Amino acid sequence: MTDPIADYLTRLRNAIKAKHRVVDIPASNLKKEITKILFDKGYILNYKFVEDGPQGSIKIALKYDTVNKVNAIKALTRISTPGLRRYAGHKDMPRVLNGLGIAILSTSKGVMTDKEAKELNVGGEVLCYIY
Repeated sequence: MTDPIADYLTRLRNAIKAKHRVVDIPASNLKKEITKILFDKGYILNYKFVEDGPQGSIKIALKYDTVNKVNAIKALTRISTPGLRRYAGHKDMPRVLNGLGIAILSTSKGVMTDKEAKELNVGGEVLCYIY
């Protein structure tokens, strides 16, 4: 697999379109950090790290509106790819949907959102946009 982050986002996107409650994704440290950010920002209901086999997996419970059956995640967009890396400095941090969405960055201080990176004055690789 050449792009595990794109695979992670695609599995989430497909589970949302199929109206699944839970999605199972192969684990890595970067995917675990992205999952923690999605939970902290309220885009997913819950998550669980399952240690089975050498790699393990992540079980993610998707969050739906109880009345309209609409998911909390509207769009997942991969920005930096293995063929074309996209970086942003602390001064030119991307704004997703005028601040309504989040950009997830991989920085020297760990994986964080665009707002946290701007507060800490660090730049990094823009992994994806979520809104």
